[in-house]
Amino acid sequence: MKLCVALDLPNKEENLRLLESLKDTEAWVKVGLRSFIRDGACFLQEIKSINPHFHIFLDLKLYDIPKTMGDSIDEITKLNVNMITIHASSGKIAMQEVMRRIKEIPNPPLIMAVTALTSFNSEEFFEIYHTGLETQVLEFAKTAQECGLNGVVCSCSEVKAIKEQTQKDFLTLTPAIRPFGESSGDQKRTATLEEAKEAGSDFIVIGRPIYEAKNPKVVVEQILKNL
Repeated sequence: MKLCVALDLPNKEENLRLLESLKDTEAWVKVGLRSFIRDGACFLQEIKSINPHFHIFLDLKLYDIPKTMGDSIDEITKLNVNMITIHASSGKIAMQEVMRRIKEIPNPPLIMAVTALTSFNSEEFFEIYHTGLETQVLEFAKTAQECGLNGVVCSCSEVKAIKEQTQKDFLTLTPAIRPFGESSGDQKRTATLEEAKEAGSDFIVIGRPIYEAKNPKVVVEQILKNL
C-alpha cells in the first residue's frame, strides 16, 4: 500500500514548504484541481525540483465527451505525471478513448476511474444516479477494468468486492483516510489506516490529518511505519 499526500493547502508556498519537510519520504504527491488551476503545470516542475523522485498523482477527475477527454489526456501526458483520474461515469467510449490515446506512450501514467465520490452517502448518490451506491460502484469498476484502466478510486468499504470481481492486479485508490481516527470533515465514507490495510487498498490518500498537524513529517513517518 502506498501513501499519497494531498497538497490541498491555501497557497503554493505552503504546499512547497510541506513538500520540503517530506522530501526524504517515500510518499506520493497528489495535486488536485484547486492547486492545478491556481499554480499550473509549472507547479509540477517545482515539486520535482524538491525531489526528482517524487511520484505525482494529478487528480483532475476528467469528465467530458470522449474526444475532449482524449485530447486532454494527450496534453496531460506531456507533463510526466505518474497517475491520472477520470470519471467512470463519463462512460465506456470515453474510457476506451483515453486508453487508446496512451497506448503508444512509453511508461504511461496509471489511469484511475473515480466511481462514487467519498463525499457522497447512499442517499445523496441515489438522488443523482437513481441506483444503489455499492451496486453502481462495482459496475463502474468492472466497466473500467474492461476498458483497460489500471484501477478505480473508491471508498475502503468497496475495495473487497471490487477485488473479488476484477483481476488481481486491478488497483484501488481510497481517499478520505483518517489514519488515527481524526474528524471526517466533509467526507461521508471515511476509513482508518487499519481499515484500509484490512480492505486491501493499493493507494491511500491523506490530506488534512497530515498538513494540519503540528509536525506533518512525524505524522507521515508514523503512517509509513504502519503500512
